[in-house]
Parts: sequence; C-alpha cells; structure tokens
Amino acid sequence: MVAGYLKLYEEGKLKERVELLKEKLNICTVCPHHCKVNRLEGKKGFCKTPYKVRVASAFLHRGEERPIRGYRGSGTIFFSWCNMRCVYCQNYDISQLGEGEDIGPKELAKIMLYLQEEGAHNINLVTPSHVVPQIVEALYYAVEKGLRIPLVYNTSSYDDLETLRLLEGIVDIYLPDLKYLKEDHAREYSKVKNYPKVAKEAIKEMLRQVGNLKLDREGVAYRGVLVRHLVLPNYISDSFEVVDFLASLHKGLAVNIMGQYWPFYKASKYPEIARPIYPFEVANVKAYAKEKGLWLIED
Repeated sequence: MVAGYLKLYEEGKLKERVELLKEKLNICTVCPHHCKVNRLEGKKGFCKTPYKVRVASAFLHRGEERPIRGYRGSGTIFFSWCNMRCVYCQNYDISQLGEGEDIGPKELAKIMLYLQEEGAHNINLVTPSHVVPQIVEALYYAVEKGLRIPLVYNTSSYDDLETLRLLEGIVDIYLPDLKYLKEDHAREYSKVKNYPKVAKEAIKEMLRQVGNLKLDREGVAYRGVLVRHLVLPNYISDSFEVVDFLASLHKGLAVNIMGQYWPFYKASKYPEIARPIYPFEVANVKAYAKEKGLWLIED
C-alpha cells in the first residue's frame, strides 16, 4: 500500500505543510496548551522542547497490537517529554524525566529511513503531539531519500485540532489513547485541563481523515484509526462511558481495551490507583465493548 504523504509530496503540498506547521512554533500553538513561546529561538513551554526534538529510542517494536507490529515489527520512535503529566506513566523516565538525545529534522529523517531498511511495516511516532512540525519536516527529508511506508501517529489524544487538520493526508494510521471522559479525573491524574473535550474532538477528526482501521491480506494495518483505552483500578478511567462514546462514533470501531496497568511513577501517592488492575475489571469492560459492537483488537 502507498503511504498517503507520497501523494502530497508529488503535488508539492507536503512542503507547504512543513512551512505552515513551523509557523506554529513561532508563537507555539502546536498542542492544546498554546504556550505561545518561540520554540524556533530555543524557548520552552509545557513540553520542555525547543526546536530540536529529543528521541529516547528507535527500534523495531514487536510488542504493539498485531495489526501495527505485523510480522516484521513496527518502526517505533519514542519522543521524550510530553504535553501531559500522567502520575502513573510507565515511561516516566522518558515522558517526565526527559531521557534521550536532542536531534534535528535531518537526523530524525535518517532514523525513519533506517527503520524502513530494517524491514518495519510502518513508522510509529510515540508521543508526537508536541513535536508535529519537526516530524513533518523530517518526513519531507526522508521522502526525498525514499521513505514510503505508512506513518502511525501514536498519541494520548491531547492534540490541537488545527495541528491535526494539517496532518490530513500525511498520517495513515492514528493510534489515539482515550484516557478519561471526566474532567476531574484528567486534572487529577494527568494534570491537564479540558482533556475529555480535546480528546473527543481529536478522535472525531482522526476518524474523519482516515476512517476505521483497514488491514491488508496479511492482517497488517495500512490506514485508519485504532483507539486504545487503558483500564485503571476502580474504573477511574471512566471505562464504560468511554465505550459508550466510541460506540457512538462508528459501528465496529477498532479498539484495544488494555489491561496492563501497574502503579508506576507517582501512582502510590493516590490510594485509588495504587494497586495493579484486577483481571475482572478489564474483563467487564471488554464484555461491555463487545456488547456495544466495538471491534476488539488484542495485543
């Protein structure tokens, strides 16, 4: 399958998107925080990231969902820092402590090309919401050198709507996480405001762009949306409300109900989530999702 961004490149529109997105770095409105600092001049906002991006790791990931990892692996790039502050983040050393190496767009392009050469089914961008302009600039350089595999946007869904619209035709597969649907839960456990509203609008936009998940004959995704939802202890994640919302968006929407929660990072300070998830809690959500007609994708 041909990656969507190749058409934009051939039409000369990919370069236009690079310029439009870089403009958002001048007075930063890349993500919903709208910090309005000049990142092109090295200023940092909530995400602690200036113009250069920080990459923690890049490798063929064989632990993603089957349609994403396929049989060769997903070419995963983990970006450091984050525009959320989840108190239970399992990758807190990357997202909150910022471990990694600072690189420019041309170096990022080389990483993309390396992953393609290693046999990756796709380029899987993990925590991309705060570095979209840099990613698209790197993509442009990579396409010039022969990049052709699909792009996966692996996000918390705390995404700016205008930024997402500028990704139309660039991203082939959206992999959004819907964490909560109650404002107080998002503020308490992820330290951001308006998460439910922002995330719902973001996922609707993703569906508008690429539709539901589509697989090739070998069961590997090449386009569409696959929504992730991590079940938290005591249903702090508003899981049944999340299922209702997702079921209202699209009949048979592809969803991964995840049950791997563990009280990482600062979770021990919050008694209601300071324990591992119970299997029955996950099973109850999966059963409800099936009842509502969602397409359950397993890990």
